[in-house]
Amino acid sequence: MNILAIDAGNTRVKWGIADDSGWLRRAWLATAGAADIGAALADLPPPQRIVISNVAGASVRAAIAGTFSSYAVAPLWVSGRAQQCGVRSSYADPAQLGSDRWAALIAAWKLFGRACTVVNAGTTMTVDALSAEGVFLGGFIVPGADLMRAALDHGTAQLRQSDGEFSYYPDNTADAIMSGAINALTGAVERMAGYMERTGQGAPLVVLSGGAAEILRPRLNANVEWVDNLVLEGLLCIARDGG
Repeated sequence: MNILAIDAGNTRVKWGIADDSGWLRRAWLATAGAADIGAALADLPPPQRIVISNVAGASVRAAIAGTFSSYAVAPLWVSGRAQQCGVRSSYADPAQLGSDRWAALIAAWKLFGRACTVVNAGTTMTVDALSAEGVFLGGFIVPGADLMRAALDHGTAQLRQSDGEFSYYPDNTADAIMSGAINALTGAVERMAGYMERTGQGAPLVVLSGGAAEILRPRLNANVEWVDNLVLEGLLCIARDGG
């Protein structure tokens, strides 16, 4: 069975098509060009299932839905649930949890089956606690590095956004801003891992994904597993489980 999985985020629409042996192709396009996804799939076999996570709003949903209006199969639009694929949600309203976070939690449980701090570092960064019993305990949402830098640019008189590098002891403003953003992000991850350990979950595995993962991974003081396109992996699990 060919399954098309789509992760529509604020900046990119990531997609992949898989058969029973694994991924046939994975790629992405800018969210602003979401309607062009049909052209990207033109040379691929038609999917028997389509599963989609969309956190980019109604207009992106409409653009993607229009692309598949002539397909023989209707897309499954993922949303948070109380329980799915072995994961249970502790969210006060499970449906309010972002579909990307839910899919990432499912992927982490499927891949590792243990207590995890699940991190998706993109335009925003989500840091979610998954217990050793497969229970989503709760999590953080924080601005990503670019949003933090943009906030300083817009909200101050002199802290302009410019390229900088990480340094333990920054000696210029650009590096100070970039180092501050990276330390804030890694600090959020390590705080959650610490909370989990102090509340009886043991030392969790940090499962890291997203476009900013490469700048965070070497700075994290934790046991880290990097997974490319964690949300797509979760969407594939959901599709294979029957949705």
